[in-house]
Amino acid sequence: MDKLHLRRELLAARDSLTPEQLRSNAARIRETLLDQPWVQMAGLVACYWSVGSEPDTHGLVFALWKHGTTVMLPVLREDDDLDWAVYDGPDTLAPGRFGLMEPVDTRRGVDAIRTAALVITPALAVDRRTGVRLGRGGGSFDRALARVGPNVPVVAPLHDGELRDDVPAEPHDRPVGFAITPSGLIKLS
Repeated sequence: MDKLHLRRELLAARDSLTPEQLRSNAARIRETLLDQPWVQMAGLVACYWSVGSEPDTHGLVFALWKHGTTVMLPVLREDDDLDWAVYDGPDTLAPGRFGLMEPVDTRRGVDAIRTAALVITPALAVDRRTGVRLGRGGGSFDRALARVGPNVPVVAPLHDGELRDDVPAEPHDRPVGFAITPSGLIKLS
């Protein structure tokens, strides 16, 4: 299956989830991640502010911040690369390009992700064999993930059924080391 058709299939499945399923999925993903010692010990986390039927990260970002973790969120630049700024509570977000919520803090630059001890990245699906993630097609997170150090855990939150064997890959696609679903945390290749 090509990326375009797979994206359509996955987005349709996500859109069929009920609000209750979305809330339950978010809570299970959040609690499983927060139980991991390597998540608890990460002083600086690069994450994203979820939209629509993505696995919700709002509670996770808030919990990490309340725990004392510095959380950076992306700021979409005009060239579609990602700058980063620090989240300092729910009142420090404002709509950015395309209405995406972004922190209003000082921009730290595209290379700020290099300093993160943990990266949580969006994905529509992840290939269980290779760890390759399927994004929405803009390439913004692939560019950002190319800057992440080799020993930094990169985690993609997914709904059940989005860890697959058929994710098409291109040379620019970046793999992740972990997928987290409501059913649990999966270490990939």
